[in-house]
Amino acid sequence: MRAKAPAATGWRAWVGPGIGPQVFEVGQDVLDPFTQYDPATARYFTPRAGLSGKWLADLAGLADFRLRRAGVQEVALSGMCTVSESERFFSYRRDGETGRMALLAWLDPV
Repeated sequence: MRAKAPAATGWRAWVGPGIGPQVFEVGQDVLDPFTQYDPATARYFTPRAGLSGKWLADLAGLADFRLRRAGVQEVALSGMCTVSESERFFSYRRDGETGRMALLAWLDPV
């Protein structure tokens, strides 16, 4: 995409459904690479109450942060959680089995 449109300022992004920040538990092995690469990402990790060494991660927030840092000015977040919205989405973490989802990306001619 950068080869066809090197300046991200005209880009728009939509971050679709994903595991939400209230349920996406991660360990030190996930937290450390993010915060070592960019300490500002620490705000997207909340210590898990009562569980030492565990955090809740905000993936949509991290995506928004990284996209804006890359120059994307329009970022929309769906706010939909694939774990808590069981009637709408598959979730391996929730169900222990998997379904299928898709991701679409394209460049509109200018």
